[in-house]
Amino acid sequence: MDVHDKQTRSYNMSRIKGKDTKPEEAVRKYLFSQGFRYRKNDKRLPGKPDIFLPKYRTAIFVNGCFWHKHEGCRYFVWPRSNSEFWKEKIEGTVERDRKKTAELIAAGWRVLVIWECELKPALKEETLQRLCSEIRNVSTVEE
Repeated sequence: MDVHDKQTRSYNMSRIKGKDTKPEEAVRKYLFSQGFRYRKNDKRLPGKPDIFLPKYRTAIFVNGCFWHKHEGCRYFVWPRSNSEFWKEKIEGTVERDRKKTAELIAAGWRVLVIWECELKPALKEETLQRLCSEIRNVSTVEE
């Protein structure tokens, strides 16, 4: 059973953005402060990565724990109301993520995923530092 009426739930869902979310902005701001230059949401790349760094051939997806079914995460809980709809929708998103990641890898891109829960205050700094070191490690391996 939903805690909101149908109108309130519909309004709340309509306010959820697909790009330029707060977690994406936090990652982009940190990357820029560390000297990385990137592009965002390029339709020419499979899956339109949230952030991609052409110089490092790296695509970064900043995934919401609910929308992309972050297994084992406390922020991912199957909805109880309209459960068949949500199961189909979320499983479809996960399958699309797999396909687009495989396409990017086949095209020679490195794919990194940052989960929304990894950007909570307790883990944010560690997550972003790890991301930067992973990006830098790509460049040293390929040189």
